[in-house]
Amino acid sequence: MSWLYLIAAGVFEVGFTTCLKLSDNFSDWRWSLAFGICAFISFSLLSEATKTIPLGTAYAVWTGIGAFGTALIGIVFFKDPLTFWRVFFLLLLIGSVIGLKAVSSPALAH
Repeated sequence: MSWLYLIAAGVFEVGFTTCLKLSDNFSDWRWSLAFGICAFISFSLLSEATKTIPLGTAYAVWTGIGAFGTALIGIVFFKDPLTFWRVFFLLLLIGSVIGLKAVSSPALAH
């Protein structure tokens, strides 16, 4: 269950970074509120996940999902550049996240 919490935390990280962009430097209260809600949910789920997933692994996976998802949102919706190397390193990042999951022990993080 902790891994589901962690994946959801990463998805909400993508949500809060996207809302950060849309908030126009926090001048649009609706997107600013959405940022706060997504950030709260993301950090809460991350905290829950770290009860059984080692902190370093959880943080790396959380940031990996967030970085990949945010880059993808930037490419698709904000016209960020799409280059071979960018795709290569984003795929490498996802491979690293999958690798961390594969080598993680089920032992408690405490």
